[in-house]
Amino acid sequence: MSRRAVRAPATAHQCAFDWGDGGLVAGVDEAGRGPLAGPVVAAAVILDDAQPIDGVADSKALSAARRERLYDAIRARALCVGVGMASVEEIDRLNILQATLTAMQRAVAALRLRPSLVLVDGNRLPVLPVRAEAVVRGDATVDAIAAASIVAKVTRDRLMDEAHAAYPTYGFDRHRGYGTAQHLAAIRQYGPTPWHRRSFAPVAQALLAHGKVQA
Repeated sequence: MSRRAVRAPATAHQCAFDWGDGGLVAGVDEAGRGPLAGPVVAAAVILDDAQPIDGVADSKALSAARRERLYDAIRARALCVGVGMASVEEIDRLNILQATLTAMQRAVAALRLRPSLVLVDGNRLPVLPVRAEAVVRGDATVDAIAAASIVAKVTRDRLMDEAHAAYPTYGFDRHRGYGTAQHLAAIRQYGPTPWHRRSFAPVAQALLAHGKVQA
C-alpha cells in the first residue's frame, strides 16, 4: 500500500517527487531542536490510504488541543508509528544536529513495518538502511511528515509536563524548554536542572554563575 499524498503549499505549486516502487512510504519529523531543555524527539509514520485523517497539518500550525486529537487519530489509524529520542546527555555529547539524526534513526527502526522510502522534513538526512529523501517544508506538503510532526510534538510536550511536575518553578508546561524570558530568568535564579542541555550557551553561563563545573 503506497502513501503518495502531497498537499500543495499555500504559496507554491504542488510538489512532485519520484517516489519509486509503490511501496510503503514513511514520513519523519522531529520536535525539540531549539529548546534549552529536554530531549529531542523524532517520529516516523506510515499512513493508511484506506483510513485518511482529516486535518493533518504541520504541528506548529495547530492548537495544542487539535494536536492531541490528531495524535490519537494517527495512533489509531496509521499503519504504524515509530518514536525515537535522544537524551539531554546525548545532545551534550554529540551536538544537537547529530542527536536529532540519531533520534530519527531510532524512530524509523521502531516501525513494525519496513518502508521502501523515508521522507524526512528538512535538508539533512540520517543514515538509514532504506532509501530516504529530504523534503524542505515537508511538514506543510506531505501528510506522513505532518503526521510525524504531530506525534513528535505531542510526545515531547508530554515529557516536558513530566519536567514541570518535577521542577514547577521553571514553567516547563508553558515554554516547553524554549528560551523565553521567563525560562532564562528561572535558570539564572535557580540554576539548571538535570533536564537542561549544558552545552547550550545560556545553560552553560548559568552553571558558571552558580559555581558549578560544566559536565
